[in-house]
Amino acid sequence: MKNAFLLLISLLVTTLLISTSCNRVKPKDSVKKTPPLDIANIDTNVKPWVNFDAFANGNWKKSNPIPSTENSWGSFNILDKETREVKIKGIVNELLAQADPKKGSEAQLITGYYRSYLDTATIAKLGIAPIVPLSEKIMATKSLDELIAVSGELAKLGISVPCEVGVGADDRNSTMNAVFMGQGGLSLRDRNYYENKDSSMIKIRGEFVKHVDKMFSMAGWNVNEPGKTILDFETKMALVQLKNFEMRDPVKTYNKIPFSELSKLAPVINWGAFYQNFGLKADTVIVQDKNYVKNLGQLVGGTSLDVMKVYYRWHLLSNFSNLLPTQFSRETFHFFSTVMYGVKEQRPREERSIMSVNYRLGMPLGKLFVAKYFPESSKKKVTEMIENVRAVYRERIDKLTWMSTPTKEKAKEKLAAFTWKIGYPDTWKDYSSIDIQPDKLIENSMNITLWDHNDMISKAGKPVDKKEWGMSPQTINAYNNPTNNEIVFPAAILQPPFFNPEADDALNYGGIIAVIGHEITHGFDDQGAQYDGTGNLHNWWSPADAQNFATLGKKMENYFSSIEVTKGFKINGKLTLGENIADLGGLTLGYYALKKSLDGTRKTELIDGYSPEQRFFLGWAQVWRENITNESLISQVQTDPHSPALWRINGMLPLMPEFASAFGGKSGATDSLQIAIW
Repeated sequence: MKNAFLLLISLLVTTLLISTSCNRVKPKDSVKKTPPLDIANIDTNVKPWVNFDAFANGNWKKSNPIPSTENSWGSFNILDKETREVKIKGIVNELLAQADPKKGSEAQLITGYYRSYLDTATIAKLGIAPIVPLSEKIMATKSLDELIAVSGELAKLGISVPCEVGVGADDRNSTMNAVFMGQGGLSLRDRNYYENKDSSMIKIRGEFVKHVDKMFSMAGWNVNEPGKTILDFETKMALVQLKNFEMRDPVKTYNKIPFSELSKLAPVINWGAFYQNFGLKADTVIVQDKNYVKNLGQLVGGTSLDVMKVYYRWHLLSNFSNLLPTQFSRETFHFFSTVMYGVKEQRPREERSIMSVNYRLGMPLGKLFVAKYFPESSKKKVTEMIENVRAVYRERIDKLTWMSTPTKEKAKEKLAAFTWKIGYPDTWKDYSSIDIQPDKLIENSMNITLWDHNDMISKAGKPVDKKEWGMSPQTINAYNNPTNNEIVFPAAILQPPFFNPEADDALNYGGIIAVIGHEITHGFDDQGAQYDGTGNLHNWWSPADAQNFATLGKKMENYFSSIEVTKGFKINGKLTLGENIADLGGLTLGYYALKKSLDGTRKTELIDGYSPEQRFFLGWAQVWRENITNESLISQVQTDPHSPALWRINGMLPLMPEFASAFGGKSGATDSLQIAIW
């Protein structure tokens, strides 16, 4: 579920007092139980084979409008909100009640940052003073070489620059960490926002110019037309970047070169100064796209120093805008939430403070979260589920008609080698050296970022720590890490509607089992299938089998590319191919795992009038039910490798003859496509 390159560049000590104050909750203290399936949510006036989302979720969608503070509202949002507002907030409140926590302890880090976020009086008094030294450093540069050197300092503080640098497992030598460099530096996320001629995109670009102008004005920075300057420069930069679906090709984006070659590709950029100030020394660099580096050099070389200074000052200001006085965070919300995603109202400051703590100090907070809310029995249960799905996957591979026996054996070897992580890390990192003070919000943010940065660069050229996590335990998500050949399930996703101990098997098979199947299938989607069982980017396919797989994938791509989700915008079948393959694989594995578990008696057992097979698909639909703003829908189909939630239901289920059989109808898509990949 996560982009591999972003995983590379993304991303604890407890006192006895904390461990006793955050005791594991007893069942009676738990959050209220979620009913396994509320049939009142089902709209029986709709035929399930005509519009399954409207059938399964129709009444729920009518009674669950999008809150004014959200851009979408569905199972993920609800679970995330409950986790934050009940569990995480509860932990923070317990920590706030402690007197004088030890410096560097989870309690001191979390409460210190939390209080600094809520101290609006100090934030208002300081204004933009905390970022002025960096702005002045940018303005003081007298040459491009000097500015590039300063940009290295900015990058290690998390400020966006044209080339993002990270450290992670070498795709062709997965046991060792390497240095990666990829494209970045766009305010609007993706090149689509800069080149799309649709009226909605033109409007966003116009609003972006106004936004930048207003931010510079509020900062008191006297620059002529900064918004137009930024948009013009970033548009030129966007148009020489790879398109988002091209970045999904792990072979095309793996270009390992000597560090010295960077200067040959873009001699105008002082790479030595950038990397030195970034704090990283590298003999080799894995470059995402050499043409981008070359074209970026030409762009920078043909751009005035004054324009480049405006660019870097803008990203400095934008990066810290939510931590600056209210007028800055309000204006940032207006553009990046209201204009781009259709969110009507900014969340209250206290709610944003909890979200910021959770984002910035996710692992220290996660340590307390799992101690209080994650039963060890869940690990055992999910382990059993994974093994059941693995067994079904092995059987599915044996039954494939489009794959030869030698390639099947290689696939089964990879399947046998994959591992998993459940709940939380086995060992916790020590964050105690981070300096957090209750009246220095931006400094606190910088110190956390620098800790993360130093932790990342310390791994360069060293063996990969296979036990490391890429998500905090309280994250409502899961991911597949191809270089580890592993799947990872944070503690927080093991809650209803994904996994409900009170539910019948069919709902859990349509929920958590299908999600497990989804993540396992990522190891065999169009990207993951290019990695072998050791996690190395290595072709294990015969030419004929690779062609058969590509042909099936092309069918899937064309099918989803034909779906118009809102006027003028269709799903990008190339961009979403991996996630669509994983969805179909997860559903197929979940369904046949359920069938395998059903004995002769239970095959006919009805609950609420629905068979186990029907409840399986209702479980899937319950997970993906969602209302979404049109602005967010437009953004998603242009930038997100996942299909919109509606089409993860209505687009995916018609591809399964098992769905038509369960509900006694046909949609037509099954007959024409037959995309039985796994």
